[in-house]
Amino acid sequence: MTGSALYQTFSRAPLAFDRGEGTWLITVDGERYLDFAGGIAVNSLGHAHPHLVQALNEQAGKLWHTSNLYQIPGQERLAERLVAATFADKVFFTNSGAEALECAIKTARRYHFVKGQPDRFRILTFQGAFHGRTLATIAAGGQEKYLEGFGPKVEGFDQVGWDDIEAVRAAITPETAAILIEPVQGEGGLRPASAQYLSQLRALCDEHGLLLIFDEVQCGIGRTGKLFAYEWSGVAPDLMAIAKGIGGGFPVGACLATEDAASGMTPGVHGTTFGGNPLAMAVGNAVLDVVLEDGFLDEVTRKANLMKQGLAEIADTFPEVVEGIRGSGLMLGLKCRMPNGTVNAALRDHKFLAVPAGDNVVRLLPPLTVSDEEIRDGLGRIRAAAEELHATHGTAA
Repeated sequence: MTGSALYQTFSRAPLAFDRGEGTWLITVDGERYLDFAGGIAVNSLGHAHPHLVQALNEQAGKLWHTSNLYQIPGQERLAERLVAATFADKVFFTNSGAEALECAIKTARRYHFVKGQPDRFRILTFQGAFHGRTLATIAAGGQEKYLEGFGPKVEGFDQVGWDDIEAVRAAITPETAAILIEPVQGEGGLRPASAQYLSQLRALCDEHGLLLIFDEVQCGIGRTGKLFAYEWSGVAPDLMAIAKGIGGGFPVGACLATEDAASGMTPGVHGTTFGGNPLAMAVGNAVLDVVLEDGFLDEVTRKANLMKQGLAEIADTFPEVVEGIRGSGLMLGLKCRMPNGTVNAALRDHKFLAVPAGDNVVRLLPPLTVSDEEIRDGLGRIRAAAEELHATHGTAA
């Protein structure tokens, strides 16, 4: 064997971290990096948040895993809190966002099956979408680079253009079961769906008896300044997949559903071994303790406005580097004029961590607990990187 024992499926940056403190990551050599990558929107409350550490440690000393053969009190509590805060009546816990999406897809198909319409299994999705890496979710995302080499595409997904309601209307057939959309596309380049568009999708679903599914794996749990991004639109889905931020770094996902949408999910039709185990539920409940505190989400919006203002000034100053600013809340993106990989590498040289996305965007996903001082520090590092790129590449870039 040559090289690493790991699968060579990641192009990893030459960095290894030993510990984290809030918005900071510290390498094994003691270098400090300002973390606006957040484990790809996962570390919603930063690194080593004391309330999460306490919750995990207390649970770890009591009980790790029993399986879903038995009742898990933490599941009941977290489900009740999610139901109380959202459109949902029912919750199924998973380990990841992809599994939450798989559950939503199965729930939508099963919904029509038990109503005597087994032919209604197709789901409309959108160009630029990313819903996970399982065989079904790469088919739902529809991006060729993720589908190539894995055999026939899983049947049942039809893609339409982003923000094209007439294309959606034309794509609905007697086999259509649901429409699946990210209220804010993450991997697709930080593209929010307008309230009007989500309202139009809701109306089409109601007209044709379809289920509306929101993928809030990346944009949920306070990331946009509301607990969930759909709240800005006033449009409620029938099903919603969440993950990432709800675990604050611990693997947790969930599928939320109305009573009607979940009516076909009866004992034995779906399951999970690890999903919703006591460790995960302890952390998930601890995350909600913090995010649902009075004023917490208002602070996210205030910090986001501070950050957006600073980013806009950088874009105005260095238009040959940054074309514009995208996103919502603390889920922001630099739409780059030069290759986003070049910009991301320049940011890393300034010990600032961000995440590339589609459509030549660099994502900025700081913890929701980021301080004003850290935002200003981050803006300074972005400005310094942009200045260097301007000097090195100039307008020829």
